[in-house]
Amino acid sequence: MGLPVHYQLRYWGAAAAVLVLLLWFLGDVLLPFVLGGAIAYFLDPVADRLERAGCSRTLATGIITVMAIIIFVLMALLVIPTLVQQTVQLFEVAPQLFQDLQEFLTSRFPSLMDQDSAIRQSLSGLGETIRDRGGELLNTVLTSAASILNIVLLFVIVPVVAVYLLLDWDNMIARIDELLPRDHAPVIRQLGRDIDKTLAGFIRGMGTVCLVLGVYYAVALMLVGLQFGLVVGVVAGLLTFIPYIGAIFGGALAIGLALFQFWGEWVWIAAVAAIFFLGQFIEGNFLTPKLVGNSVGLHPVWLLMALSVFGALFGFVGMLVAVPVAAALGVLARFGVSQYKHSILYRGQSDRDDG
Repeated sequence: MGLPVHYQLRYWGAAAAVLVLLLWFLGDVLLPFVLGGAIAYFLDPVADRLERAGCSRTLATGIITVMAIIIFVLMALLVIPTLVQQTVQLFEVAPQLFQDLQEFLTSRFPSLMDQDSAIRQSLSGLGETIRDRGGELLNTVLTSAASILNIVLLFVIVPVVAVYLLLDWDNMIARIDELLPRDHAPVIRQLGRDIDKTLAGFIRGMGTVCLVLGVYYAVALMLVGLQFGLVVGVVAGLLTFIPYIGAIFGGALAIGLALFQFWGEWVWIAAVAAIFFLGQFIEGNFLTPKLVGNSVGLHPVWLLMALSVFGALFGFVGMLVAVPVAAALGVLARFGVSQYKHSILYRGQSDRDDG
């Protein structure tokens, strides 16, 4: 005989409350472990594929670790310094860009851009705000002793956690399975598979799509000579997980910068626009169908709400756990709807009588 429902709700509610309290009070401490777990989850299929190719789990983890170190060193030497430099420069030249925009609008629409107009004052204030606040924030992050210490700890702890979790991933899942309540183990396993399918489609699939498009946009924009092309490409790639937003925001930013830089050279402006149209074509027809497939995804509105709520409550760690929590809640909601449609509350007594 199973445990009564009200007792189950009491125990699971207490477990959920403990989890929330841990996130609330230990969010910063848990950050390296959450990141390490996310990396291990992302790389577990790669390790499984290497195992099927004949490698032991230890050898597979070692191969992945060596490749990750090589990629990290290359990025640290070639990409990250340029990215930081371009970001700082973009903040610094923001007032000049808005000044150029004012002059352009003044020459084309003089009635809208007189000395006391709201549009003119807003553009001036916006440029100064971006330079002052953006540069101040970036300098604080890069120069704060606490921030540097936290970054160093992240670079030390996160890889260690990721390697150990990747090495013991299958054993860890097996141990968790042993602890499941026996009466509900089949249902929990099925819900776990559904959650994993959703996360795999979003985190692994969309994560890979974001990475591929970010690299494509950054390299293509730098090849055409666009200033800040690396920053624009990275931003557009990161925002790709929200359908159309990454391409619209990144495309608008890139084309706006291209108008200032290549004004009169319409071939290069058209080339920048073509880069984003081609990126969307590749993403919609090849990358997303191949890497994400038909897995149950997360609705963009649901995802943005989860990121906003968890970010406001638990900070950066909350934003990291928002995606898996949103996926889990989505699966549980669909399961609850399915149970409701098979219940007497939904079907009523008439269905019983007909049977």
